[in-house]
Amino acid sequence: MLRRRGKEAKLAGSRRTRLQFPEGRSTKRTPPPGSDDTGARGAAAGLPEPDARRMAEAEGSSPLLLQPPPPPPRMAEVETPTAAETDMKQYHGSGGVVMDVERSRFPYCVVWTPIPVLTWFFPIIGHMGICTSTGVIRDFAGPYFVSEDNMAFGKPAKFWKLDPGQVYASGPNAWDTAVHDASEEYKHRMHNLCCDNCHSHVALALNLMRYNNSTNWNMVTLCFFCLIYGKYVSVGAFVKTWLPFVLLLGIILTISLVFNLR
Repeated sequence: MLRRRGKEAKLAGSRRTRLQFPEGRSTKRTPPPGSDDTGARGAAAGLPEPDARRMAEAEGSSPLLLQPPPPPPRMAEVETPTAAETDMKQYHGSGGVVMDVERSRFPYCVVWTPIPVLTWFFPIIGHMGICTSTGVIRDFAGPYFVSEDNMAFGKPAKFWKLDPGQVYASGPNAWDTAVHDASEEYKHRMHNLCCDNCHSHVALALNLMRYNNSTNWNMVTLCFFCLIYGKYVSVGAFVKTWLPFVLLLGIILTISLVFNLR
């Protein structure tokens, strides 16, 4: 009887096994990558526990699951200035006032332009004026007349940029005050080409403002400094100043050679 009960128990156990694990399915579960099974294989290979763990992590990692590296930080975009903007920066006056050649605005500058016929024979001699802090030109244009924003003999061909920080006269806005006072003074003077002319008017303005801490400015020093430190506003202005002189010089030399060869 005991044998019969044992057989019945074995049959019941086999039925329960078939119900839990049907035929055709494997009862063995595949461990996920990086699980303890990989670690167990590493341990079985004789590796220490930390190395076995690293082996499990390496086997469990997949290139497809790795996050892409972050993009490199973008550099700030620098705008390249155009040629026109570069020129405007070069012609930039003090105090944020822009020098405008087209409108004849030259803040804190002494300006110069050639005089027809006279400059053809003597290129260093021309008409001179001085500008206010906003670039407006004031020039002694004739007897008892000081022009404003309308320079005699045409637009400036050359300018000499001065430094308003070199003004030693006291009082607010000493530069414009000196230019105004010199202009008012020459409204009552007779124009003299050799002794009291446009250069003298500019020299008086510089003396009143004590530019470079000096009161010895005169027409000779101005002519010399303008020749050295003056800059032409364009290539055309340079040609306008020197081409007549070169042509006249060439004509004179040609005539001299012709007469000497006879």
